[in-house]
Amino acid sequence: MQVYGLLGNPVSHSLSPPMHEAAYETLDIDARYVTFEPDPEALEAAIGGADALGIAGLNVTVPFKEAACESSLVAVDDVAARIGAVNTIDFAGTPTGHNTDAAGALRALDEHDIAVSGARAVVVGAGGAGRAIAFGLADGGADVAVANRTASRAHDLADDVPGAGGYGLEAVPTLLEGADLLVNATSVGMEEDVSPVAAEALHGDLAVMDAVYRPLETRLLREAAASGATTIDGAWMLLYQGVEAFELWTGREAPVEAMNAALRGRLRADSTNPL
Repeated sequence: MQVYGLLGNPVSHSLSPPMHEAAYETLDIDARYVTFEPDPEALEAAIGGADALGIAGLNVTVPFKEAACESSLVAVDDVAARIGAVNTIDFAGTPTGHNTDAAGALRALDEHDIAVSGARAVVVGAGGAGRAIAFGLADGGADVAVANRTASRAHDLADDVPGAGGYGLEAVPTLLEGADLLVNATSVGMEEDVSPVAAEALHGDLAVMDAVYRPLETRLLREAAASGATTIDGAWMLLYQGVEAFELWTGREAPVEAMNAALRGRLRADSTNPL
């Protein structure tokens, strides 16, 4: 049996296990996906222990993504190195760190027939998710503008992303006038029914993707739909970063429909039975 898992703290309510377990069952793969919650100071020991135990692959989440990128035990690929974070480790041979968030965002857009090459994209948020998405969009040929509450963080990220520009949030309405794509890469809309973007700035020529997946329909997406925009909920990004990890580890095409059904089934169950 192959063992895969998730390394983070906390991880008790992760949606990755049902996604991956559904893939193993669908393809009749003898594998299990489990969660590991080491002390935040014990990342090196956790990675070394996983390698010694023969664990086949790990996803990595908060608070370990940046530290995994700097680990002496992990050979980091180019994409993860540029983003500055590892969210997937493959233990076939030398432990190798990848970042599937960027590719996951692009595949979510492709799922909805959104062209990235040549698009004018506005990414709200300059944290970890925003960084991965901005790099992914730029690599895909988009013209990227990053807007953040603290403008200096947007400028710093834009300096790293080829061709990108950095702005404060006050610039978002103007940026959106000529934009094709808006991505919310912040947590705004998760805890409260608020949006990071004023409704009047949205328009029908936009595609709007939200990284927030609890709830699936955020205020941003509701108001975007009302403006006539195409909307993409955060579960699509979550799904496809998992799909990318599965395919890296197994070398097999992921059963996307089964993984998506498991993910959305868990999200529905969680919304029906909140903590």
